[in-house]
Order: sequence, then C-alpha cells, then structure tokens
Amino acid sequence: MSLVELAIKKMQAAARAGAHASALIVDPGPKSQLPNETWRLGPGVVGEMVPTGVRGSLGTAEQQHRTDKMLLVDRRALRAAGLIPPENQERALADQYRHIKRPLIAAATGRGGQMLERGQLIMMASAMPGEGKTFTSMNLALSMAMEKDISVLLVDADVPKPHISRTFGVDAEPGLLDVLRDPSIGVESVVIPTDVPNLSILPAGIRSETATELLASHRMEETVNHLAASDPRRVVLIDSPPLLLTSEARALAHWVGQIVLVIRAGFTPQQAVMDAIAFLGDNKSIGLVLNQSNTATPGYYYGYGDANIAPSG
Repeated sequence: MSLVELAIKKMQAAARAGAHASALIVDPGPKSQLPNETWRLGPGVVGEMVPTGVRGSLGTAEQQHRTDKMLLVDRRALRAAGLIPPENQERALADQYRHIKRPLIAAATGRGGQMLERGQLIMMASAMPGEGKTFTSMNLALSMAMEKDISVLLVDADVPKPHISRTFGVDAEPGLLDVLRDPSIGVESVVIPTDVPNLSILPAGIRSETATELLASHRMEETVNHLAASDPRRVVLIDSPPLLLTSEARALAHWVGQIVLVIRAGFTPQQAVMDAIAFLGDNKSIGLVLNQSNTATPGYYYGYGDANIAPSG
C-alpha cells in the first residue's frame, strides 16, 4: 500500500466519523527536469519594502492604522530562491494549484461547496522539515490571489524558522508574535500589502521563548477571530512549523478550520504521515498535497474508488 493510500485509509475512517477530508496530488513533472533549487529555499531576499505615504484608518482601537509600507515582490528572485517554478513549468503547475485551491475556497466561502466553520483560516503544515511546505504556501497564495473576489493574507507562523519573513526581507518588521505580546498593537497595523494584487503578508515578528504559550493564548484567539471576521473576502494561509518537531504547530492547529498537509514523495516516511494525521485529530478538515511526485496522473484527482475525497472543479 502506497504512502498516499495509507493516508487516505486513515482519512476515510475520519470521514465515516463525520470529519471533512480531501486528498490532492501535485505532480510538477519528472524530478530530472527540475533544478534542485526548486524544492528548497535559496539564499537572498526576494522583496523590497518601500514607503507608500498612505495610511488607511480602519476606525477602531483594535484595527488601528494600516502600515504605510508596501512590499515589492521580485518574481525573478522568487524563482531563483525556488519559491515559484521555472518558467517552462509555470503553466502546468498553475493548473494543478487551481485544483488544490478550489475545494479550499469552497470550504472558506461556501461558494461551490459547504462552508466550514473558520474555513477561511487555513494552516499549511508538514510532518517534517524539507517537504516543500513553504513552496506550496507561496504558490497557493499566489494562485488564490488571482481570484476576482478573494484577498489572501499569508501569515508566517513558523516562528522557530520564519522562512517566509526572511525570504521577503521582513524578518525585522513587527508581526504576529509582537501582536500577541502587546495587546495595544492591532494586527492590521502589521499586515504588509504587496504589489501583487490581493496578496498581503503578516511577518512572524520578534522571536519569543514563550511562542507556544502566545500562540495558544486568548490573545491569539482574538487575533484569528479578527482576521476571519474583519474582511469577508479574506482567506488566511498560515505557514506553520513541522507538526512532529514543534509544540507551536499543535497550538496553531486549534484555531484553524482547514489544514493542508504537504507530503514530499519518496522522502516523508509513511509513519510520519500517519503520526501527523493522528496528531491533528479526527475533527479537522485535512487536505493532502503530494509534492515532487513523478507518478501522479490526471486520474488521481478524481479517482480513489469510493473514497469520495477528491477535489471538485
């Protein structure tokens, strides 16, 4: 039985118990055609912070003022850093991310499917490091931002190793942990808009030895509730630490309505996948993304016999 089949068997049991589950496959083509940099973060910064001279008042003490900065995203640097695919594979991978995002958007908005409680809060997870979670988070965020009536907030909550913040050069900016430490800081004031339409970033913020406690706090509950309720167009993608290595991931999983578990083909041990799913429990909506696979075919999207867990659309 394959890695994906094992995971699906576990998720079928969860579905019979009433939980929502889905299985997705990403097949970026033969590995021999891919530069190694495509699957790991490379050096360098891919964004530049610039002042806009504009502050938008949101009218309440909690929301406060939006930042007067904007992040300019260098797509060539993104490609060099391995965060978006090479040009010759961009179209094929874009089609696959359209498959991935459709059931997630349906669960977040109720458009084309059943709306889940807190469905607009989506945790991007992996069992272990090195599985392509940040690559998946970035490409999913870019794909969702192309929607006409969706705005995407990419949250760097991988606080032990904030790859997204460092890659975009915003690791010194105030972010999520600062909001959780200091109730006087409104979360909207540290959300950084980008020049990519409909895409914003919330940095991790200044590292804290009590990050797990902060992420499990009532203040975190207030923060995610605000992010979910303040903008009906907003989908929040939360990049998390590896599930099996950190305590922060368990705290994050408590607050979200959907979880995307990224699995690297030929790399992630089967037991690690099963442990990660068990770690999340049976009452969560869990989607699987098989990354760097050579074997997926279009039939994978709609197959699996009577599993009934393939994405729509």
